[in-house]
Amino acid sequence: MSEPLAQTDRTKLRRIAERGSFDRALANSIIDEAYLAHVGFVVDGAPKVLPMTYGRDGDVIYLHGAVGNAMLRASAGAEVCVTITLLDGLVLARSAFHHSMNYRSVVLLGVAERVDDPDEKRRAFDVIVDHVLPGRTATARPTNASELRTTLVLRLAIDEGSAKVRTGGAVDDEDDLDRAVWAGVIPLRLTPGEPEQDALQVEIPALQRLDAPVPARPGSLS
Repeated sequence: MSEPLAQTDRTKLRRIAERGSFDRALANSIIDEAYLAHVGFVVDGAPKVLPMTYGRDGDVIYLHGAVGNAMLRASAGAEVCVTITLLDGLVLARSAFHHSMNYRSVVLLGVAERVDDPDEKRRAFDVIVDHVLPGRTATARPTNASELRTTLVLRLAIDEGSAKVRTGGAVDDEDDLDRAVWAGVIPLRLTPGEPEQDALQVEIPALQRLDAPVPARPGSLS
C-alpha cells in the first residue's frame, strides 16, 4: 500500500473537508486521466499561473518549456503550486446560490527542481509525450540533442498535496424543494473525435496509421 500524501498546514482541508483525501492512489488516478495542469509560481513578487502539459513517472511530475521562458526559469528551485482538475458534471439547483459542479482535483505543493541530467531529461520527454498519447514515443522521432538543450525540464515530487472530489446532485434548501425549477446533473465527458490527418502526411505503413479512435486513457475518456 502506497504512502498517503503529506498532510501539512498548507494542505489541511478546511472547507467541506469530507470531500478531500490524501490517498495517493486517488491523486495519481486524477493526474493520469487529466491532460492539463495549471502551474502557479511567483515572478518578481507577482503571482503567475501557466497552463502546461505534464507527465507522471511514479511519484514525480515532469513539466517542460523553452529555456528562454523567464517564468519557468524563475520556478526552478522555487516553491510552486500545481493544480489538476477533471470536470465531471454541471450541478443545476433550484436556487442560483446552490449551483455547483462535480469534479475531481489535485493540488500539489513543493519545490520545482531543474533536471539537467541528459538521461533523466530524455526520460521526462518520453513520459510527457506518452501522457499525451500512450505509446506515442514508440513511433515518433526521439528527442534530439538540440531539442534537449533548448528545453527546460522541471521535476516536482508528488508528496505534499491533496485530492478533492465532488459527486452527486444539488444540495437545495428545504424551502426550495417544491419550486418548479429543473434540478439535477448534466454529466460532462472528454471524448476524442475522429483523427484529422496532417495534410502533409506522406504514405506510411499500415501498422503505423492511426485509423481508429485515439486509444482510451484511464478513467472517463473513451
